[in-house]
Amino acid sequence: MGTRVQWLGHACLLVDTGSHQILIDPFLTGNPAAATSADALQPDFILVSHGHGDHLGDTVPLAKRTGATVVANYEISEWLQKQGLKNVHGQQHGGGHAFPFGRVKLTLAFHGSVLPDGTYGGNPCGFIIYLNDGTKIYDAADTGLFGDMRLIGEEGIDLAILPIGDNYTMGPDDALRAVKLLQPKKVLPIHYNTWPLIAQDAANWATRIRRETKAEPVILKPGESLNL
Repeated sequence: MGTRVQWLGHACLLVDTGSHQILIDPFLTGNPAAATSADALQPDFILVSHGHGDHLGDTVPLAKRTGATVVANYEISEWLQKQGLKNVHGQQHGGGHAFPFGRVKLTLAFHGSVLPDGTYGGNPCGFIIYLNDGTKIYDAADTGLFGDMRLIGEEGIDLAILPIGDNYTMGPDDALRAVKLLQPKKVLPIHYNTWPLIAQDAANWATRIRRETKAEPVILKPGESLNL
């Protein structure tokens, strides 16, 4: 069985390697685009890109219920432990760590990261996930365009996951430029159409990706999956 990536709405993703389930940015409760509920999930690991409520989401109750290990930047990891979580792993940008499913490295992301109670949440991040089968996934999370995406692309990315919603993150134009820097095999847009403010025409964006790059765009509805 290959790796399956399921978009659960907004920026929430479930990566199923067949032996481990990795949940990213689990904003489900209160998410108008959510394809499932937090109670329906049983992740082994939870990756949190930054402290905003639409990404941290259900992390604390999910981790308490399942015992999942939460991976985040150091500041968020310290805050999570104060919320009663035991299995927490803190990292910082440029640093990687090996887990049973593979390796996770934190990348730059240009955004904010205050936690729901106003606590400083460190610097936001994206993730490069190096799975044990050799698959490489880059989840940019919430970010603007930055030139070092070209360096990330040198890793040989199988799937790039990019926000296209604009206003809070890259919009379609800059996300297209990001694809040109990253040169991934496939690209999946996220962080759009959750609310009117970030409404976008993903099909039109996919047409531009096909016309101007060699990447294969994959457009999913919340709840749908792609196989790698």
